[in-house]
Amino acid sequence: MAARFTPGKNIALKVPTHEFERTVRFYRDVLGFAVAADNGSQCPSVVFEFGDKHLWVDPVATLSQAEIWLEVVTDDLAAAAQALNAAGCVRRDEIEPLPGDLRAFWISNPANLIHLVCADDE
Repeated sequence: MAARFTPGKNIALKVPTHEFERTVRFYRDVLGFAVAADNGSQCPSVVFEFGDKHLWVDPVATLSQAEIWLEVVTDDLAAAAQALNAAGCVRRDEIEPLPGDLRAFWISNPANLIHLVCADDE
């Protein structure tokens, strides 16, 4: 069976730490987006409602400019890994640790945008 891919529900905006507060204010105060989650000290990310998606704004001290990361969901994680490997996609599991219970892995697309490929466990 070939893996089927669908858009995930999360978009991550990784921003340099020095731009984090201004970026959060932009989405919250200027655009008026509702805050879906503010994780405070547990995780410095702020999550906004973004239509039927969530926009995560994450501060990253090692970045010099913002990056967009996307989530892709698959019905068969093993087949997805094989298909993406056969298509020449680069695995990027070193990019950010994942929770141990999350069935997922990182890749980059040909333009070097990061994608989280997740099992559709729902």
